[in-house]
Amino acid sequence: MSAFHAPHDPVTPPVTLDRRDGPHGEVVLRHRGEGPGTYEIIANGCFLMDSSDGRSERRLVDAALAALPPERRAPAVLIGGLGVGFSLARAAEEPRWGRITVVEREPAVIDWHRTGPLGVFTARALADPRTEIVRADLVAFLRQGDRSFDALCLDIDNGPGWTVTENNEGLYSPAGLAACRRRLTPGGVLAVWSAQPSEKFEKALRNAGFAEVTTEEIAVARGVPDVVHLALRAA
Repeated sequence: MSAFHAPHDPVTPPVTLDRRDGPHGEVVLRHRGEGPGTYEIIANGCFLMDSSDGRSERRLVDAALAALPPERRAPAVLIGGLGVGFSLARAAEEPRWGRITVVEREPAVIDWHRTGPLGVFTARALADPRTEIVRADLVAFLRQGDRSFDALCLDIDNGPGWTVTENNEGLYSPAGLAACRRRLTPGGVLAVWSAQPSEKFEKALRNAGFAEVTTEEIAVARGVPDVVHLALRAA
């Protein structure tokens, strides 16, 4: 659920809106600034993401759709990590997508969207009949289920080498990537958000049997570019 950007105004003290003990530790929602300001999600004291600049999270979804054959009708997309909701909102804005499934393991994050302040970003998307929110650990969901998707858009860490919790490392392991590949339809696309490129992860994708592995840089308002790793399951 992470898209790392440093807080844009470190001088202004943030206001804590909610603090909860979740299945993987403490999660906190903070607000910074006047008016709409910026929302921040903190997990176990680690800054994860904020609402100041969502262009790379939106691009995660757009790049996945662009990689699919244009003739594919109503492709099903799985979004791993709800975060502040930019990826979900982007998917719901696009009429080409069919079923939109979001897997989020933190009940608090889901609540902040359904009944809390983050609904400002996702209310329309949550009301879309194509949208389904699944409360589950993404790694377990991918390994244990059998539903197929045309696209997997994953954003639960700051990158394959910078995970939020230790068990997330399993997603980028050979077994985790094999599970991703099994869940994709032939010709489907895996898109993984990261705060930095990783040749090691590109190699791991190729070793897992993915084709056309590429990395796309996305400029952000501040800091180094984010990236989206893209890989196709052969048709």
